[in-house]
Amino acid sequence: MTSTTPSTTPSTTASTTRSPTKLVVIGQGYVGLPLAVRAVEQGFDVVGYDVDSTKVARLAIGDSTVEDITDARLAAAIATGRYHPTTDPAAMVAFEVCVISVPTPLNEGQPDLTYIESAAKVAAPFITPGATVVLESTTYPGTTEELMVPILEAGSGLHAGGTAADGGFHVGYSPERIDPGNAVYTFENTPKVVSGIDAHSLVAVQGFYDRLIDKTVPVSTPKEAELTKLLENTFRHVNIALVNELAVFANDLGIDVWEAIDAASTKPFGYMRFTPGPGVGGHCLPIDPSYLSWQVKRSLGHTFRFVELANDVNEHMPDYVVRRLSEALNERELSVKGRRVLLLGLAYKRDTGDARESPSNPIANKLLELGARVRAADPHVPANHVPAGVTLVELTAEELAAADAVIVLVDHSAFDPALVLDHAPYVLDTRRWLPAGPNVEVL
Repeated sequence: MTSTTPSTTPSTTASTTRSPTKLVVIGQGYVGLPLAVRAVEQGFDVVGYDVDSTKVARLAIGDSTVEDITDARLAAAIATGRYHPTTDPAAMVAFEVCVISVPTPLNEGQPDLTYIESAAKVAAPFITPGATVVLESTTYPGTTEELMVPILEAGSGLHAGGTAADGGFHVGYSPERIDPGNAVYTFENTPKVVSGIDAHSLVAVQGFYDRLIDKTVPVSTPKEAELTKLLENTFRHVNIALVNELAVFANDLGIDVWEAIDAASTKPFGYMRFTPGPGVGGHCLPIDPSYLSWQVKRSLGHTFRFVELANDVNEHMPDYVVRRLSEALNERELSVKGRRVLLLGLAYKRDTGDARESPSNPIANKLLELGARVRAADPHVPANHVPAGVTLVELTAEELAAADAVIVLVDHSAFDPALVLDHAPYVLDTRRWLPAGPNVEVL
């Protein structure tokens, strides 16, 4: 089904015959806040619930905590009187739709679902017949039906599935597809996979997202929707590992892997371009494939070899970056110890301040362990997200000239390549941001 509401023209008025639909969004981070703001723009009355009181206080005064939502857009949502950031669960009373968008980290290699469990327990007492609860957090197939539904039923005293007339409530799963910093594919125009635990739930879940998203894609059950998200990220994870390992071997063989990638990219079919880098980062790629691997091992007793191999390759790319730097310094009769190394970029991707699981962190830590004096420039990452022992600086000609080596880890558009080329004595570029030359090596 395709939404008939254009994503570029937010609704400015709610229905005159009934109150706006009350939506609760649990979690006001990279996933939850864009959803909440979009829903306000489409006429919903939105409660943005989060346990982080500092974040909620910032949101309440129009200070956005994620880059995809500008302060102006957040302020406009607040000005409607229909966006209510809060830490008070009582604000959820009488909700019609609740979306859970909380973190799902790994804890010693095991999926940590405590945030989902806590969110479900908080929401459950406020469920009424006919209400809809949707999980968006990335997780293994079966979480919605086997973990979340029993918590919701126990806390509400109602049964999941069916209709309001028989005392039931709706439950579904819709994987988030937020790509921080992507100005082309946004929350509104990225197709949304939707599912429900039964036919009534699917109708409710799809009907909700059809009011927010240009296109919804229904699937049979929450398990297929849960697997969809893991498939998407495992696909990227495995292919990035492939080109990362190729980059390592190609360098040892004296082959320009980037030229080969460019040439392969001219093929109009049967090939998709992936490029090497210092590792993978963000909430998804370093974590989500391991959810799938864990589930396969737990349920079937088999190892997911592709995922485990990709994990091994990508997790060791920071080691490879440090090794390449050490070799380059050795060629200049310098050791890593005591050297001043400037890192360009601490985020996990270009033009964002998202440093979650960023490969820049282990690279910085390994250099510190070797005795380097590590400094970093990143106009997006706040000082409290900088690794301990690393000095955050501005990218200037003086800073570049004072460095013994510069490592390009993120090619932020705010960085001036000419400035780096003119003043850095040696550069290891992990993104092919600069042309290779006497003082520039490309990963």
